Amino acid sequence: MKRAETTVLKFGLPAGSLKDMTLALLKKAGYPFVVSSRSYVPRSGDPEISPRMYRAQEIPRYVADGHLDAGITGEDLVVEAGVRVDEVARFAYARAGLGRVRWVVAVPVDSPMKTVRDLEGKRIATEVVNLTRGFLKSKGVRAEVEFSWGATEAKVPELADAVVETTETGSSLAANGLRILAEIMTSDTVLVANIGAMKDKWKRAKAGEIASLLKGAIAAETMVGLKMNVPRSRLRKVLAILPAMKRPTISSLSDPKWASVETVIEESDVRRLVPRLKEAGAEGLVEYPLNKVIP
Repeated sequence: MKRAETTVLKFGLPAGSLKDMTLALLKKAGYPFVVSSRSYVPRSGDPEISPRMYRAQEIPRYVADGHLDAGITGEDLVVEAGVRVDEVARFAYARAGLGRVRWVVAVPVDSPMKTVRDLEGKRIATEVVNLTRGFLKSKGVRAEVEFSWGATEAKVPELADAVVETTETGSSLAANGLRILAEIMTSDTVLVANIGAMKDKWKRAKAGEIASLLKGAIAAETMVGLKMNVPRSRLRKVLAILPAMKRPTISSLSDPKWASVETVIEESDVRRLVPRLKEAGAEGLVEYPLNKVIP
């Protein structure tokens, strides 16, 4: 039986640099998608989601015009597209992992330019023409901004005086002999929705569900579960060592002199805490990965 249109969310997945991280996190969140290299229509593990895969740059426009009910893209790309959409949620991850993307103005390391004002009358190459023009206008600077189809760093100094490029660590810019002159914006990954579609109660709830579980998967990326057995005589000492989101779970064992303690901690804290917990009397420590952490 064919589903009613109102019970299916037309959902955009980003191709390109955001693809792998987005699909991995969605899988952890409980939304696996199977993507074929020959089709822009992935298979969804959720019959209530009708997925499409487009370039991340296209998703804001397709969401705004109603071709998609919702989709995942970059905050920067929404600004660049200049369209009106409903921001459902934002997430601190990018193509290289957890964190945000920065758009920066970069010039050759030996360039005499020191401030944004020095861009007056210069030529700037970038993939985000509108974003760059808006930044320059806000600074009262007039410059020629031209679209670059990729390999933007290679355009200077022969074809441009400066570039506006995305960076997460700055290492790629440095490797290409560039230095950062100014930062234009810091961008999150966002889940955006069509304004009209969000007036539908079911679609609004479905988009919110995806956002909530995706946030939980991202939170779990840096956390682990830790379980241990502790003599009750040492319980107070062990609990004093443990950080926790709220409070550790304490369960009784068959031996009344022992208790089981379970908690969630930052993965980076494990190597520091485990020796201290052992010294305090904890035994049988087990560390395990988490799929989602929902506050």
